[in-house]
Amino acid sequence: MQQEGYVKTENNNRICTITFFHPQSNSLPGVILNQLADAIREAGKSEESHVIVLKSGGEKTFCAGASFDELIAIKSKAEGLNFFSGFAKVINAIRTCPKFVIAAIQGKCVGGGVGLAAAADYSIATKSADVKLSELAVGIGPFVVGPAVERKIGTSAFSALAIDATSWRSSEWAMEKGLFAELHPDMETMHKAVDKLAETLSMSSPEAMKELKTVCWKGTDHWDDLLMERAAISGRLILSTFSVNAINAFKSK
Repeated sequence: MQQEGYVKTENNNRICTITFFHPQSNSLPGVILNQLADAIREAGKSEESHVIVLKSGGEKTFCAGASFDELIAIKSKAEGLNFFSGFAKVINAIRTCPKFVIAAIQGKCVGGGVGLAAAADYSIATKSADVKLSELAVGIGPFVVGPAVERKIGTSAFSALAIDATSWRSSEWAMEKGLFAELHPDMETMHKAVDKLAETLSMSSPEAMKELKTVCWKGTDHWDDLLMERAAISGRLILSTFSVNAINAFKSK
């Protein structure tokens, strides 16, 4: 149902478009994370498509990251691991998918949203797509998305983004650091650029693209274990009094 969010998949002319939506600024509760990972895996197996476009619904925020409602409901390390493993599943689904994933970033990215933009093979954004890794401000850290973000923008830029957790970085900054491959003035031109690249890739050799993606993701074979280890760290920290108070303070604003 729309009020609870959704993940939709459409196939057209060898292009698979996966759209996620949540009424709370496209935040990511566990059910959407799992559906998103499943949709990416299925698209990777399908012979109907040669390329995947990942986007979110609406015209404002691309993704606000973890759902605060679910974070505050976590009462054990096991529940914490289960929730944060959802982000690990999505990132690993993109990483292991044999097809390129193009992300259409129409607006701001927070936390896990930055992770999605970083995990995508090619992110095309608008100038309103400012970024922030806010996790430290609520007593955890960008542990699960960290490897994807660091891989894309480097350790120095990742550290700055992770440590200064309350400040936005501009879309121009994100472009300069390599998080975004292209930056466009508005949604219309962004979507035209996404469509153009997707169409080009839809007519490219699936085998060649699969081999190129393997090269691009070299050195990440250990991420199945690494991201789950990172999920356990977040799952433990989210139980702290600091995190509970911080999330409640954010929710009351």
